[in-house]
Amino acid sequence: MLDKKTSEEIKTLREGGKILGKILRQIAEDVKVGNTGKQLTAKAEELIKKAGGTPSFKNYHGFPDALCVSINDAVVHGIPTDKPFKEGDLVGIDLGMKYKGLYTDTAMTVPIGEISAEAKELLDVTKKSLNIAIKQLKVGGYISDIGKAIEELVKPYKYGIVRDLAGHGVGRQVHEDPSVPNYYPGKKSVKIYDGMVIAIEPMLIMGGDWRIKIKDNKWDVLSKDGSLTAHFEHSIAITKDGPIILTE
Repeated sequence: MLDKKTSEEIKTLREGGKILGKILRQIAEDVKVGNTGKQLTAKAEELIKKAGGTPSFKNYHGFPDALCVSINDAVVHGIPTDKPFKEGDLVGIDLGMKYKGLYTDTAMTVPIGEISAEAKELLDVTKKSLNIAIKQLKVGGYISDIGKAIEELVKPYKYGIVRDLAGHGVGRQVHEDPSVPNYYPGKKSVKIYDGMVIAIEPMLIMGGDWRIKIKDNKWDVLSKDGSLTAHFEHSIAITKDGPIILTE
């Protein structure tokens, strides 16, 4: 069910989102050779609690940690482990927080050390696709405009755009309506309105195949062809004056 956030709720979401964005950047600084996902999630949980928030992913449908850590061919929902990061890894970090009763969600993919030109391009295009998606957010437009813009940007690079996962509404819950696909579904979808709050999160696969598979742990979502992936995400509020990037 779609709902509208009040100006007061958006103010609170902006406050919480700013804190969450800062925490994610602090976590990103520790994405280094020799560090582990377990170390990152411990730090994330500590920083969220220190800020007066609650990690919204921990125990959500049974997920065991505060932070999703998805490495190389893992698209999203990676369970943090004690395996040390190595040179050349692409590490996706995805973090959610409940703050003053409201939720925000943000993610980025961080390269470690020297990476190939192809991997760098994948990261650049995924980040650009998030930025171009945000530019589509205007009252009276359509959620389908987001996927259309992403698809047009990504098409020349021949990357796979994950279709079985999407962005989502956010605010009063971790995940809400509407679903926000990263490709054009073939027709206009939900109309964008003043007070809508969504998380946009393009997920690209280098090999060109958009299909995914689930690891034996029932959580890590992997590219089916085993190729590198990238993921970036912001929570955004749409107002009559334009979009507000809550987690910037």
